[in-house]
Amino acid sequence: MLNMNWKLEQREKEGNIIKVGIVGAGQMGRGMVTQMVIMKGMSPAIVSDINIDLAVHAFKYAEVADEDIVIANTLEEANAGIAAHKYVACSNADFVAQVEGVHAVVDCTGVPDVGAKVATDAMEHGKHVVMLNVETDVVIGPYLDKFAKDHGVIYTGSAGDEPGAVMELYCFAKAMGLNVEVMGKGKNNKLDYECNPDTVLEEATRRKMSPRMLCAFKDGTKTMVEMTAMCNYTGLVPDVIGGHGPATAPGTEGVKQLNEIFKLKKDGGILNKHGVVEYVNGIAPGVFVTVSTDNAEIAYQLQYHSMGPGPLWTLYRPYHLCNLETPLTVAKAVIDGEKTCVAKDGLVAECITRAKIDLKAGQNLDGIGGYTTLGSICTEAEATEKGYVPFGLINKNAVMKVDCKKGDLITYDMVELDKNTLIYKLRKEQDAMYGKHVL
Repeated sequence: MLNMNWKLEQREKEGNIIKVGIVGAGQMGRGMVTQMVIMKGMSPAIVSDINIDLAVHAFKYAEVADEDIVIANTLEEANAGIAAHKYVACSNADFVAQVEGVHAVVDCTGVPDVGAKVATDAMEHGKHVVMLNVETDVVIGPYLDKFAKDHGVIYTGSAGDEPGAVMELYCFAKAMGLNVEVMGKGKNNKLDYECNPDTVLEEATRRKMSPRMLCAFKDGTKTMVEMTAMCNYTGLVPDVIGGHGPATAPGTEGVKQLNEIFKLKKDGGILNKHGVVEYVNGIAPGVFVTVSTDNAEIAYQLQYHSMGPGPLWTLYRPYHLCNLETPLTVAKAVIDGEKTCVAKDGLVAECITRAKIDLKAGQNLDGIGGYTTLGSICTEAEATEKGYVPFGLINKNAVMKVDCKKGDLITYDMVELDKNTLIYKLRKEQDAMYGKHVL
């Protein structure tokens, strides 16, 4: 994001403000609104949430005066509010896609099917899309990227979220000619595979979070989704289903341990192969790439610069500001016409579905952050071969056809999916794009 500050300041001076639409005013959307309000050259022009009060309160958190907030019940009211340089709150996400004067739309709902609709609607109306909703991206990212190209706009994942944050390190290392052997993230919440929205309610309330969101963090699903995105952006793969998840000391001491932990098994490490994604318990928050070089002089220079003795060295970013960095991806798309991160060419990995509890035939499932299932990671090739169900296709209307045990991976022949969702239909089209007919 070098020089983006100057570019945004110039747009501010020229009065050429980047106007942004945001769908979802929970914790992620709320913080993003506040961040955009204090930035130069950018404005959160319209915010939508099914709970209109959350959209209004997002502006109030940003200290926007009441007289500058317009509640729009019609598209005409939304257009009038933006034309008058007011901040528009609404409950109809369609307005965000259809309203005039908005350059880009950000989806931060975390709901896969909602993300599919928000993205396609916005791009059909000539708006760039920044997908903070990684849950959608890992299911139909390649389709959405092609859809964007067909409509002359940009589709991209977001800076700040771990996949986008670690892409900065990945691109830095690759540009320098280093080999990226491992790419990953620290695990921010202690793993609890059995948690559900009820068990995390008190903590979620205290932290001003959705219980389902916190549950998805704790049961590991978000980590699996994020690692899947990293694979699809780079071509790296998981070493094993679900990853190894090694433990380290916290902070910089833990980072130093990764150089030994991520050696191959034959060299005393944990990995079967290099060129993989992984998560680590201990170094959170933050993201990393562990690199190598084939050149003796570069190896010497890395040692000289206090990176360790080799043959592996770890580059570490000790933070990711998630939604607060998303506006930088918006700016990159609008000003420079560039993406932050997107699937390279089809899917490399899948976030697949695992039973969180014993399940019975006829039982409804409930998707991310729920009571019945959680996500894991697998190569796309293995997922296709064995018929593992992408986790983003699971919702409350999915019904088990057979009994299965806690911990089992769920395959297509075990569940009746909801075929009426947009994301199901788009996934079917995406599969056809790559010569697959799984659904």
